[in-house]
Amino acid sequence: MNSHRKIVQTYTPPTQQGFLGPGHLARPVIQVDFIQSDPFIMLMDDRLNKQDEQPVGGPHPHAGFETVSLLLEGDVGDEAHRMKGGDLQLMTAGSGIVHTETIEGKASMRLLQLWLNLPKKDRWATPRVQDLPLEKVPIITHDGTTIKVYSGSLAGLTSPIRNYTPLIIADIHLQPGTTTVQHLPASFTTFLYVLEGSLQVGDEAKEIHQDQVGWLDRQAEETLSELKLTSGETGARVILYAGEPQGDAIVSHGPFIGDTQEDIQRLYREYRQGKLDHIATVEASQRILW
Repeated sequence: MNSHRKIVQTYTPPTQQGFLGPGHLARPVIQVDFIQSDPFIMLMDDRLNKQDEQPVGGPHPHAGFETVSLLLEGDVGDEAHRMKGGDLQLMTAGSGIVHTETIEGKASMRLLQLWLNLPKKDRWATPRVQDLPLEKVPIITHDGTTIKVYSGSLAGLTSPIRNYTPLIIADIHLQPGTTTVQHLPASFTTFLYVLEGSLQVGDEAKEIHQDQVGWLDRQAEETLSELKLTSGETGARVILYAGEPQGDAIVSHGPFIGDTQEDIQRLYREYRQGKLDHIATVEASQRILW
């Protein structure tokens, strides 16, 4: 028998001044301890409205986890690699890479960037990057609900993205007064981030609104669970994140995730010694365009 998921915590994440200058607003979406959010380490909702020509950003290292970037609006990147609204990029930092995020001139964009924990056995995997353009994202529209599946399987759709950590990411758009029931693993850590409108969640019809986060309960059993969503009078758009908890403690420092403090020290040493390759130089087989 399917269990029914319900919301156990809601909040509105604060908006902060971002590091890219006056036109950058950043919202840290995950405001709970890692033991509760595992495998999700961090999720930033970055909005940039840059009105000058001064370049910002630059090269920086990562190791021990994956970044999952969903560009909601605008475009980012250079001619060699440009993301546009609706595209997803999953970068496995693994054993360690350097990558460059530079914004040259005026720009307007909104980006959700997730830091995702890797299974302990895959912590130091060979770095790779996967790009999933919007036109290749599996999509279904049924009874007033449109679902785009960026990672994992939902609503009978499966994304081509390869995952070390089982991960579902879906962009769900509901017309006003629409109900949808979706199935996902009961043991997956799951949260909803409302981009537009409002919706009622579960049989309890717990309401969450634009800019709010709702964390769902999770069970130990590895069965399927039902998630019921009903949109309010203006409809709703929500991003669903669900991932398999890895159950391992992590050490986080700066741009690195490790199992121990020694891992972090080693990574800083390797970075200073120039031992981390740039993601642009990885083998062609490790750059996957879907």
